[in-house]
Amino acid sequence: MDPIATARYGLMAATKSFETSAVRIATQGVEGSDVDVGQEMVGMIEAKTAFSANISVIKFAQDMWDSLLDLQR
Repeated sequence: MDPIATARYGLMAATKSFETSAVRIATQGVEGSDVDVGQEMVGMIEAKTAFSANISVIKFAQDMWDSLLDLQR
């Protein structure tokens, strides 16, 4: 299992979720649009948290690789 590939997929999913919520908020007020701004804001906060968590996974994986390379020196 490649943690960086997994984190990359998570970053893409979080980005898409954030963008979807942002678009829904932006289209609020358009006729036929029934948007719960509170729910969309919660979705954006969840996406931000997921994005941060996936960045942490990438940083941790990088630290592991750096430690492994240090052992080989």
